[in-house]
Formats: sequence, C-alpha cells, structure tokens
Amino acid sequence: MGAEVAFAGLGSQAASLAEGRTSAVALATEAFARIERAQQTLNAFRFLRQEQAMAEAADADRRLAAGERSPLLGVPVAIKDDVDIAGLPTAFGCAGDFPVRDNDSEVVRRLKDAGAVIVGKTNTPEIGQWPFTESSAFGATRNPWHTDYSPGGSSGGSAAAVAAGLVSAALGSDGAGSVRIPAAWNNLVGIKTQRGLVPSTPEPELFHGLTVIGPLARTVADAALLLDVVAGTGHRHQHAAQRTPDRLRIGLSIRIPFTATKTRLDPVVRQAVARLAGTLAELGHEVVPAEPRYGLIGLDFLPRSLAGVHDWVGRVPDTAVLDPRTRANARTGSWLHGHALRLSRKAEPLLHRQVGAVFRDIDVLLAPTTATPPPRIGRFDGLSGWQTDQAMIAACPYAWPWNVLGWPGVNVPAGLTPDGLPLGAQLLGQEGTEERLISLAAELETVERWHERKPPA
Repeated sequence: MGAEVAFAGLGSQAASLAEGRTSAVALATEAFARIERAQQTLNAFRFLRQEQAMAEAADADRRLAAGERSPLLGVPVAIKDDVDIAGLPTAFGCAGDFPVRDNDSEVVRRLKDAGAVIVGKTNTPEIGQWPFTESSAFGATRNPWHTDYSPGGSSGGSAAAVAAGLVSAALGSDGAGSVRIPAAWNNLVGIKTQRGLVPSTPEPELFHGLTVIGPLARTVADAALLLDVVAGTGHRHQHAAQRTPDRLRIGLSIRIPFTATKTRLDPVVRQAVARLAGTLAELGHEVVPAEPRYGLIGLDFLPRSLAGVHDWVGRVPDTAVLDPRTRANARTGSWLHGHALRLSRKAEPLLHRQVGAVFRDIDVLLAPTTATPPPRIGRFDGLSGWQTDQAMIAACPYAWPWNVLGWPGVNVPAGLTPDGLPLGAQLLGQEGTEERLISLAAELETVERWHERKPPA
C-alpha cells in the first residue's frame, strides 16, 4: 500500500477489489492514514466518519467475497460539506452547532447503493461563496502542489483531497465555477454538469438553479465513472470517455465577460490555454477564434447567487459568528429575492439564444478556467465585501456565465506555472453535450498525460 495505490484511480481501485488484489478494509485504512497525516497541513476535511466507513468497508469485503459486484463497491470517496449524510451535520463551511442530518441526500444514497465507502465531508468556504477555501470555522485548506497557496474554492477541500491522493475522486458543487476552479488549480478533471442531470434532492434546486453537483478526479475516466453513479446514467459517460470524438470545430475564447471590474488574463494562463489549443489542432480538430456574446449576463447571476446566500443563512444556528461579508451578501440577497429574482429566471431563454449563437459556427468552446494562477493563502484576509468581490472576479471571471446558462463544462489541466502551480482550461458546450466534452477531454488526456503529474510528497 502507499502512493501507488492512493494514486491508482477510482476505476483501478474498483477493479483491484473486484479481482481480489486488495480489500476494501485495506483501502479505507490507507485512506484514513493518509488523511490523518495530511490533515494538519492540507486541512481538506471538515468531518470524518471513520467508524461508519470502516464498517461499510468490512461489509463491502463480505459482499465482494460472495461474488457481488457494483461500480464502486469498497472504494473510498469524499463529498463536499454542502451535501447531507445521515449522522453528520451539513455546515457548508459555517461555524456553529448544526444539527445532525437524519437522512442521506439522493447523491449519497446513490453512492452507497454503488458500494462506495464515504470517508467524510470536505471543507468549503462559508456557503460556497468564494474561490478560496478559508473560514473562521476551520482555518485554511491548502494546495497540495504548494501549501502556501489556495486550492481554490468553493470545492477546495474535495480538490485538495483528490490531488493529494487521500481519495481517488470526490464530489463537489459548482455555482460559479466551484468545481472547475479548484480542478484547474489542482491539476484535476472537474465536470460542471448540465443542470438537472445530477439530483439535488432533498433540495428542489440549488442557488435558484445556478449550482450543480459534479465530480473531481485525476482522470477523465474516473470523473465519468463517478458522474454515471450519481447521475444514474449507467455507463453513458464512461463510454464517452472511451470514444474518440469526431473531428470538431473548436472556438478559442479569451475575452473576459463584462464584470464592471478591472480584470486581465495573466500571460502565463494565456500561454497555457494557447498551448492546449495547439494540441487540439494537432489532434486533427479545427481551432478558430470565437467569442460568445455574454452581454450583461452578470445581472442575471447576482440575484440568484445572493438570494441563495440569504436562503442558506436562514439555516445557520448563530449568524453572529458568520463572516461579515456573508451577512452583507445575505442582506443584499433579501432585497433581490422578489422581483429581481423572478426577472433573472425569465431572462434565461434570451441568454440561451444570445450566448448559444456562437455554437452555430463551432462545436465546443475552449476558454481559460481562471484568469490567474492560484492565489496565496490569506490573499483575501481583511478585505471588505466589495474588495473581496473585486479580487475574486479578477482571479476567476470566466466560469460563472455557464452557471447562469445551466450548460455543461469540463475543466482540463493545462500544465504548470514556472513555480509548479497547476493551471486549467474549460471545454464548454450547449445543453446535452456532456458526452462530446468528455470524449474530447479524454482524447486530450491521452496526449497531455496530466494524471502522471503528482504534487510534492
């Protein structure tokens, strides 16, 4: 056991269990040992469920010995702390004495039905608001590639856990890039799923339709496997990961959507995305410039996002312990909860036509996932709400429009900075194009071999 097993991948671990080359108890024991060693430094987990997980692993070994087979039977995984697991609180990055949940969310039920051993819940900033994973409730979660830097957010704990080999894959959620951004900054594949593909039950929807649940993994195949389990899609996305895509017309977009803030694309990110565009061309695809007409799409994003913060703050046992920026966002969200929120939902079909017009000429859009490399830990400390918004938009202006649209996207690793920090790029499509994006990402992986890169020990 050790690094070789830890970085073997979700599918490889499942195969090793099915073939009797390892045991679920051994994998879970190794996962918890690695988590314990890493927790003081990386701080990826908020809650662990070691006793329950070890019992589930022992049960998985009995089922395997009896000949039972299931997609993730005995494989350790983690989930972000915005999803309910029976027996644990759902604190969503907040301080306070939250009640223990009585029931599993639907995605957790599906993971358990597939035999997964859920080791715990990963850290996220307060109510998933920021692209950094730091909070008064748990401190700072750090990037395994360089612990002076952030893993991003808001699925930063899940990304750090996967990048460090604590688990082979994890669930995150993406409301403004919260899967894709930490995937980019941790050398991972992260899938922003099509709205409605993965159930949000018991919630009817998350953040008024902005947020979706999706996988983070080191390979496209592992991300596709986890997606098929939680989406209930059989082997559809796994088959896509094994299929060579047709020759595609790929639009390269580097223009930043209008944000009313000072933003610029860092040259190191621009160079990394341009290099990936060249790789896609070498694979036989046609790469052309293409810029969607985003217009004032931010006016549709803000009411839904801030109203969602307001909704969630209503669940916090003691709002006095929240970050002042959270309380301010909740107040603004209460003002936007009525007419502005209704207008934002009604505007969505128009935005689909406006932004979707770019796909009359292309099949897939390639864009930076972030405008900058990962920020240092503490970069956002002491900032006012307005200053925080300015700083985070400057770092991450590219991802959020796709949350308004509800369409799928896949972050693919785009290499490392000279300092060894990961960068990413997005493959973006219209509704129902997940399989095309996954096939293209898998083809790119065969050349880029990003899964062979590992963070320092």
